[in-house]
Amino acid sequence: MPAARQSRFRGILGLGLWCACVWASVPAPALAATKVTIAVVSLDGDPRHAPRRLEKAYPGHPTGRAIDGVQLAAEDSAFELDAAGIALEVKDVVLPNAAGLTKALAELKAAKVQHVVADLPAAELRALVQAAPAALGGAIVFNAAADDDALRGAQCAAHLLHTIPSRAMLSDALAQYLAARNWRKALVLQGPLPGDAPVLEAFNRSAKRYGIKATSTKPFKLTGDPRERDLGNVRLLTGSDREHEVVAVLDSDGEFARTVPYATQLPRPVVGAAGLVAVPWHPLWERNGGPQLSRRFAKDAKRPMTGHDWAAWIAGRAVATVLVDLPKAPIAQQLKALRGGPVAVDGFKGPRLSFRAWDGQLRQPIFLSHVDGVIGVAPLDGVLHPKEVMDTLGVDEAESACKQRP
Repeated sequence: MPAARQSRFRGILGLGLWCACVWASVPAPALAATKVTIAVVSLDGDPRHAPRRLEKAYPGHPTGRAIDGVQLAAEDSAFELDAAGIALEVKDVVLPNAAGLTKALAELKAAKVQHVVADLPAAELRALVQAAPAALGGAIVFNAAADDDALRGAQCAAHLLHTIPSRAMLSDALAQYLAARNWRKALVLQGPLPGDAPVLEAFNRSAKRYGIKATSTKPFKLTGDPRERDLGNVRLLTGSDREHEVVAVLDSDGEFARTVPYATQLPRPVVGAAGLVAVPWHPLWERNGGPQLSRRFAKDAKRPMTGHDWAAWIAGRAVATVLVDLPKAPIAQQLKALRGGPVAVDGFKGPRLSFRAWDGQLRQPIFLSHVDGVIGVAPLDGVLHPKEVMDTLGVDEAESACKQRP
């Protein structure tokens, strides 16, 4: 090629490369992320969150609000959501009282909120679940606080999913452990509060299922009345029955249960509301990324992560997971994908977790733990199920009274 043509060619090539570089350096117009809001609904004055109550930190009880867990889930999911073009926001909704629900739902509808995490007592949760379809137009409600079996049974709802384990799941986990240890004779201590009767019912159901025998059932009572002080004396309550191999204290409040370990007349392990406790999460869980999750939560919330915190966190993760898997799906399709569908969530407990089709309950391993760590995980080895071993915890499909499905 003649020198003049070569020079002209190099000039054109150089100009082309310069244009290409300039073009590449011009920022492309940013695509606006789709904003999705999770509303965390709680109740002002909720007795479960009274400061003096939270300070006591009884096993199995909340030690803070669900908003902390959901916010951590949004942070943990930010990278994958950003890749999907989604920005997840968390809205804190505190009801001044039960009557404030209508106004709160109207505000959520105006904000186009379709994912709700409920940190509510059972009665307020029922009101929310009943009002949500009409008020929000098909929103998914995640129950992260109430363990009532009725909410998974006769009082279930198609749009209600549960991340907190049911009483039946917790009692089944405990009964599996007792059966595995061959501690089959239990002295049962039952309290007088309204919440204690359902706990006893769940325990009796699990005991029958796994071959645990109640040698006797004795009422206890915390009282200042000198005529009833024997009902609060642990040594007297546990001294007359000498056949038992374990003491099961069924105390929905937790105040009496904390006085039982190491105070029994005979040297017996204590299980139930104190001693060995079935919980969905323990801050000292040391496998499956558990330490990292617990450390992140403790750094943000300034307290250890408990089962209620984990239930709120996994609710937020479930929302993020279905949004990533089905970024353009309407809310009804998201619900079907979660409840009995293909979407599963990593809960840092080992297996990926899915929601049951028949009652909306999240399948999950349950930790058998004491204050210093986890000593067992249910379902235990050797427990069998024809389809899914996780369904040995709680009410199985053939037993379920829930008839509503999405």
